[in-house]
Amino acid sequence: MIIKMHKYTFLVFHKDYEDFLESLQQVGVLHIVEREETVSDEFKQKYIQINQFEKTIRFLIRRGTKQQKEILDADGTKIMYEIIAKQKELETLKLKLYETKKQFQKAKFWGDFSVDIIKKLKDKNLYLKFYIASKNKFNTNLLSEFNAEIITEHGNYIYFITIQQGDKELNIDAEEIKQPENSLSEIESRTNVLENSILLINTELDNFAKASIPLLTKAKEALSANLEYEKAKLNTDAQAEEKIMLLEGWVPNTKKERIEDFLNESNILHIIGKASKKDKIPVLMQNNRFSKLFEPIGKLFSLPAYSELDLTMFFAPFFMLFFGFCLGDAGYGLLFVIGAGIYKLKAKKEIKPLLSLLQLLGLATILFGIITGTFFGINLIETDIKILENYRKLFLNPDNMFNLALILGAAQIVFGMCIKAANQIKQYGFTHSLATFGWLLIIIGFGVYMVLTKLEYIAINNLILYAILSIGGFLIVFFSDVEVSIPARIGKGIWDIYSTVTGIFGDILSYIRLFALGLSSAILGFVINDIGMQILGSSKILGPVLFVIFLLLGHTLNILIATLGSFVHPMRLTFVEFYKNAGFRGGGKEYKPFSK
Repeated sequence: MIIKMHKYTFLVFHKDYEDFLESLQQVGVLHIVEREETVSDEFKQKYIQINQFEKTIRFLIRRGTKQQKEILDADGTKIMYEIIAKQKELETLKLKLYETKKQFQKAKFWGDFSVDIIKKLKDKNLYLKFYIASKNKFNTNLLSEFNAEIITEHGNYIYFITIQQGDKELNIDAEEIKQPENSLSEIESRTNVLENSILLINTELDNFAKASIPLLTKAKEALSANLEYEKAKLNTDAQAEEKIMLLEGWVPNTKKERIEDFLNESNILHIIGKASKKDKIPVLMQNNRFSKLFEPIGKLFSLPAYSELDLTMFFAPFFMLFFGFCLGDAGYGLLFVIGAGIYKLKAKKEIKPLLSLLQLLGLATILFGIITGTFFGINLIETDIKILENYRKLFLNPDNMFNLALILGAAQIVFGMCIKAANQIKQYGFTHSLATFGWLLIIIGFGVYMVLTKLEYIAINNLILYAILSIGGFLIVFFSDVEVSIPARIGKGIWDIYSTVTGIFGDILSYIRLFALGLSSAILGFVINDIGMQILGSSKILGPVLFVIFLLLGHTLNILIATLGSFVHPMRLTFVEFYKNAGFRGGGKEYKPFSK
């Protein structure tokens, strides 16, 4: 449900305006109407700084260091930039260490040589060259012919050098490599220096993580409040030679009492107006405890426009069922319910709603696991469990599940069209919804007709079907667009019939993915158990251990893969098929009050 918004316009004398804004920010309920103004460089810099604060705080939290003390008297901004500088220095040192270790890998086979001695030999026209050859190709005659010396042997390769008078090319069946730039001792010394520097910076960052997170959070909040304050001034319209300041904003119905109390105390001149179609009204949703858990999913696509219905409470039950359909294993669902319940005991307040959502999805998974007879990849339909003998007929086979997927899809699409009709009545009036009612009459009427005709003891006259099709067709053709002329209506109506008939079958067929995903996750579970049983019988000692390890790994991977698909595909069905047939426009702007 979208909460009703009230538009407030304030007229304040310019000398009192600063105090008014500060008081208004303390009340924290007004969503200020933004004027189309170019954002200044100062504003951009503050946005960047807030982003830097958030990144720095996340970086310190990820270090996982327990807070022991708190810095109180310090400049949060200065500390933030100091931490950022340490981060950059740390990254530079890590890159240098990586390059130094690469040099070590290249130089370690040549031992600890002196670069200075090699330079002195060059001055005397004596040149050292470095070679690598496979043991199969290495010829011991090279040692005497080219004045060569083996340095080391590693694996299938021989590392050797030659000493010759003058820098001429040698005809040797080996790979010549470039001389290492530094000796082994120099590289090891540099590595130790870099590792000690990295250790020192990490210690400093850990100290910051222990003490400065609350300070940085406070500094970020102060900067955000200041930015909101400056934005409020920017969105103020100066009137009467800048003597009167005009500010507009929105207050939700649930918070109207707070702004009224403030205005009565301060005696500010204000006007409460009605919203027009041109206004960009912010959206604040208020749903029951069940639907509210699904709001984050709806926000992934878009908020509804203020003038239309909030679809959260309408898609929530379907999304829950679709998730359970796709995962479809009672054992996996039980893990979700128990695991999320245990985690709830220690979880932060903001995470608990997501865990409750996971538990609901787990309950739906248990339901469909019971319907299909699947428990941790065990096919209960085929097991020899005496307790289940009387209930096996109740389990649904793959054909039944296929039909159930189509039935659920058709039900959601028809339900979406009912919502579309309600949306059209709410936004434009009853006549704009007549075409949608025409489609509902045809679809529901034809469905009921087909069911009744299949019941042999009930005789239905074909005239009823013709009447349904005629009335529905008339509403579609003549009321698809009530704002155009009759010939244009007919043309649009015919096009609407073509596009809807061709589209609705494709939409319903899209729901087959529910059956396919449920079947694939079940089959993977069966295969994992089957392979596990083979491992169990392979050895009396190692068999049981490997059996347990394989089942844990196999079912964990299956849960991860199946859960991802079980979340993404119902979301796709919601945002594409359901939203389209419900006439969802979206594009709403979230209600963000001017507050500290």
